[in-house]
Amino acid sequence: MQQTSFFPHETLRAYQQAVQISRWVSATRFPRGMAWAKDQAQRAAGSVALNIAEGRGRAGQAQRNHYEIAYASASEACAALDLVDLPGAAEKQQELRAIGSMLVGLMR
Repeated sequence: MQQTSFFPHETLRAYQQAVQISRWVSATRFPRGMAWAKDQAQRAAGSVALNIAEGRGRAGQAQRNHYEIAYASASEACAALDLVDLPGAAEKQQELRAIGSMLVGLMR
């Protein structure tokens, strides 16, 4: 069955990348004793996608507020990945920075 209509956020590259990063964090094994860092990274990465989606469904200052929260969550997720040595983390951090740049553009 082919999907013919979309929610507006589903076509945003920033949203699509945020979903992929959130899934990657959830599927990645963190080192022993770092469960708290995984939890923080998961919550931050999920917040990026969810706030982009909610922001896209709003207008004006409410939209901007959600994009600002998504930007801050992307920054937090990037920082959480600084705390652990994970294969592939550097690439995900670059993707989070790219999402941040896209969000800055959406906030204008």
